[in-house]
Amino acid sequence: MDIFHNSNISGDSFLVTGGAGFIGGHIAEYLLRNGAAKVRVLDNMANGFESNLDVLKQYPAFEFMEGDIRNFDTCMKACTGMDYVNHQAALGSVPRSIAEPVYFTEVNVGGFANILKAAVDNKVKRLVYASSSSVYGDEPSLPKLENKLGNCLSPYAATKKTNELYAQVFADVYGLELMGFRYFNIFGPRQDPDGAYAAVIPLFVKGIMKRTPVFINGDGEQTRDFTFVDNAVQVNIKGMLGENKAALNKVYNVAVGESYSVNYLFNACRDYLQSDFAATHRDPRAGDIRNSLADITQAKTLLGYSPTKRFEDGLKETIEFFKQRYAAEI
Repeated sequence: MDIFHNSNISGDSFLVTGGAGFIGGHIAEYLLRNGAAKVRVLDNMANGFESNLDVLKQYPAFEFMEGDIRNFDTCMKACTGMDYVNHQAALGSVPRSIAEPVYFTEVNVGGFANILKAAVDNKVKRLVYASSSSVYGDEPSLPKLENKLGNCLSPYAATKKTNELYAQVFADVYGLELMGFRYFNIFGPRQDPDGAYAAVIPLFVKGIMKRTPVFINGDGEQTRDFTFVDNAVQVNIKGMLGENKAALNKVYNVAVGESYSVNYLFNACRDYLQSDFAATHRDPRAGDIRNSLADITQAKTLLGYSPTKRFEDGLKETIEFFKQRYAAEI
């Protein structure tokens, strides 16, 4: 992975909430590999994996704290002594949020408010957090611009939109330095391939390799701005460590600025795996956005963000990771 910062972080301590998860784990690994004084991961392991923690345990500066962001005392302990907070802990999945809206609100909104307050009370220098492209909802125009939002199409989207409102209030009222990142379909190695709400790329690879049913929702022509995880790491590092004060207290699209259909994605996976396996189409999924494409001008201009790995190269790396993982199972 490229180096995304210029400053010396050997004296800095970082809290990564949700650091046993997919994106949080990659962020924590970057910080540890580049010499952070301490990287503390707070995770309740609801969406985290021991295998992700195993990657981090090789570094002496790593510290794991098992706990839930819904508990304020836990958040206070986690933020103690931290210079920066990187908040990735959340429940994802649009369909799951439709099934469990109260649970999503407790974790994504209540937990976020706890982390914000704990960061203020512990005098953290800066907090960056994960938002989502889902906040654009039914806003039809493409590419998506940060200042043009529509109506939310799911409880998940509503929780992320609420996070952005809370962040603005904490910036205005408490003076906390904040930055939010609207992720567009982040993918890469170590993403969850199992369970009812697994990510689409590992699901495709697993199904093609094992020749077990692979489902595409609707006609498959819905488009997404698939974004390799290294690009998400880059923007989080630049957000935490950047010195441009004009970049603070804003939300940014995190994407590549290119869109591909789900059908194209499936065929690319199949071609790379040299398979003739066919997908099964099923009804469209409630709450899904039809087309998604980001304008990343703001992140480029204010954060110096520049995607280092585009879709095709990231997809090959991701497929290769899961190909190795599943090879022993076939």
